[in-house]
Amino acid sequence: MKVLLLGSGAREHALAWKLSQSPRLTRLLVGPGNPGTARVATNVPLKADAPDEVVALARREQVDLVVVGPEAPLVAGVADALVAAGIPCFGPVAGAALIEGSKAFAKEIMAEAGVPTAGFQVFTDVAQAEAYAVEQGRIVVKADGLAAGKGVIVAHDAQAAREAVRAVGAMGTAGQRMVLEELLEGEEVSVIALCDGERYVLLPPAQDHKRVGEGDTGPNTGGMGAYAPAPFLSAAQLSEVGEQVIAPTLATLRRRGIPFRGALYAGLMLTRQGPKVLEFNARFGDPETQVLMMQLAEDVLPLLDACARGKLEQRPLVVHPGASVGVVLAAQNYPETPRRGDRIEGVDSVSASCPVFAAGVEEKGGAWLTAGGRVLTVCARGTDLAEARSQAYAATAHIHFEGMHFRRDIGAKGLRAPAVK
Repeated sequence: MKVLLLGSGAREHALAWKLSQSPRLTRLLVGPGNPGTARVATNVPLKADAPDEVVALARREQVDLVVVGPEAPLVAGVADALVAAGIPCFGPVAGAALIEGSKAFAKEIMAEAGVPTAGFQVFTDVAQAEAYAVEQGRIVVKADGLAAGKGVIVAHDAQAAREAVRAVGAMGTAGQRMVLEELLEGEEVSVIALCDGERYVLLPPAQDHKRVGEGDTGPNTGGMGAYAPAPFLSAAQLSEVGEQVIAPTLATLRRRGIPFRGALYAGLMLTRQGPKVLEFNARFGDPETQVLMMQLAEDVLPLLDACARGKLEQRPLVVHPGASVGVVLAAQNYPETPRRGDRIEGVDSVSASCPVFAAGVEEKGGAWLTAGGRVLTVCARGTDLAEARSQAYAATAHIHFEGMHFRRDIGAKGLRAPAVK
């Protein structure tokens, strides 16, 4: 099979790394890709969120499958254009991708599907939203539209709630409508399902680390690291998430005529009343994908292809024993305005058993330079979480660039967690 993968981040590098191992693969194109994907695939210049451009390239290169990494191409209708052209696509049509593109739409789907989630109200008037937020005090304020991972603010008192509403209201188009949500307490876990519109298979539960500082301090980021499996969900509980969250959501979207074919990401809060959905994403998570591709012990290509063609066999996936950890190395000043152009040293001295996935990287004169906020994800798999953490952090010690910073507690919560059966 010839495959075109859309995107340019560490998530796409991890997917390219895994796809490149498939015996069924004849050629892998990545558009636009990055210097890391160029090591395992052929990068092609492409505007990933331009449907006509993607279809033209897919036709020209006679690709058998398009895999969409980020959310922007999905919301822009890339999958719709590919389906119309008769080209199989792993990634939902725009109507189904709205489950990530609009927080209000996601809540509407959850309510219709009977999916457990936080109580909420939707507002288009900032003054009304502010009054409601101040009255509630403890609340979560979300921009309705896509906001590059920065559209969610958690407020613990009335003053913070007021400021959160004003900040989201100032986010332009994304914040013109906002969702104000009950603040849930518990452990956060990511569950990603590969879906063919009707059936699904579940990847191991993972845990992301969203805040920039250790101990979950500082501002939110796109994710500073992840590990899998997260020990807070047993195999039986993971199966229940499939039955109570994924299956009814797929059924509701299918009834609406927008079947979901792709990666459905459920961000869960494990409350005392059971798992509740915080958010849905319409694609693989980043940095969760990096560790999930490490854990998956079977060929990913037939799975993605079966999803795209509506022919998925619903069964448990084959996964490696032990655990995987990914540590994000970030540029100076991230998550504000990251510094660019610093030379990255030491990537090639890291053991091949610890993949280093590139994100905010550009190549000039054979050297890698920083070109974004999250620069690299350093990954390792071990016989258990402790060993995986030890290997991942040992690998990060080989790498250096000016202003590099990272969290030193990725996976620490998992070590402290009581065992689930």
